[in-house]
Amino acid sequence: MQIVMTGGNRGIGAEALRHLAALPDARILLGVRNAAPAGVTGLPLDLASLASVNRFADAVIAALDSAGIDALVLNAGGQRPTVAERSADGHELTFAANHLGHFLLLHRLWPHLADGARVVITSSGTHDPAERTGVPPPLHANARWLADPASDPGLDRNAITAGMRAYSASKLCNLMTAIVAAGRATRGISVVAYDPGLTPQTGLAREQMWVVRTLVWPLLPLLLPFSRTMNSLAAAGRGLADLATAERPPAGRVYASLRKARLTWPAPSMLAQDGPAATALWQDSLAMCGLPGDP
Repeated sequence: MQIVMTGGNRGIGAEALRHLAALPDARILLGVRNAAPAGVTGLPLDLASLASVNRFADAVIAALDSAGIDALVLNAGGQRPTVAERSADGHELTFAANHLGHFLLLHRLWPHLADGARVVITSSGTHDPAERTGVPPPLHANARWLADPASDPGLDRNAITAGMRAYSASKLCNLMTAIVAAGRATRGISVVAYDPGLTPQTGLAREQMWVVRTLVWPLLPLLLPFSRTMNSLAAAGRGLADLATAERPPAGRVYASLRKARLTWPAPSMLAQDGPAATALWQDSLAMCGLPGDP
């Protein structure tokens, strides 16, 4: 089983990788910034650089040696305290790393998916205002504004709020990408966007303000027994591994949400179901990645 994965060195991805690596026939190609875990082939990848994504895709294709990818797990992601940082290509860093790098990687590797392959893109319940996650929900999925927040007429004046909303918007982009890709999939390929729920101890907030890192996140595990949307790290990792190997979405469903350690298949937010907005995001992302537009 050929598995290509991002975000497998820590948090939910590391837990999922532990299950995937235990499969008797698994060969895992993992995008890494530094060293790869034992038993895994690590290939250099910086999702905030489109040139690095292209080099990683080339290395994966060469390593496959004509074999098809059975599972493509696009899991890496991060939060940043503001929208001030830029990627190597000049785009807002959260949008660039969480969405644009994965969007390009999906397109580069799509022709190399095996028949019946599974694609899993880690999204988040923060994309849906109805979830009331505490993270400011996205206002739109306009790629031009997300890549260049200064051009967004609705940009939050508070820098911290803008940074948190950039995260939820990037997760909306992940979900919309999955919805469009699923609608175009053939050869038995399935595409799922995965919401692991609020999961403590992932390291997701490692670049947030010290108050969040040292006071808020360490207390979250205490709330686990009482929360509807919170899951343990072990459960979230297992859910991701199951989607990559065993679970198939029910007919007409793309969004998988882990609730009380159980995979559910709710409808995504109304904004995520906005077809014209998803098409515009897809076309704008193609242009930003230097890919030809769809007819």
